[in-house]
Amino acid sequence: MIIDGYSAVIQYDPEIEMFRGEFTGLNGGADFYAKDIDNLKREGEISLRVFLDACRERGIAPKKTFSGKFNVRIPEDLHADIVNAACAEGKSLNQWVAEALRREASA
Repeated sequence: MIIDGYSAVIQYDPEIEMFRGEFTGLNGGADFYAKDIDNLKREGEISLRVFLDACRERGIAPKKTFSGKFNVRIPEDLHADIVNAACAEGKSLNQWVAEALRREASA
């Protein structure tokens, strides 16, 4: 779910019989609950507004910053396969992986 340009992951919690939303990529926690989607969006807007107001008051940037680097452990044979695939396309391993991740993230 996207609310005012911020992404939230939505899950159903069967113990409380409600949907739970949690914003991702923030410098803190902002979650929200409701029994249906319309109310979930409304509660999300409220939760986000409270979070953003608190960030402004404290002088904190609301979004996390990312370095663009992370380590991934994969099996040796997969590593060899993706190096070969990258070479076959005339790309660096980094470029090939970044493109594959971008495709998956936007799917």
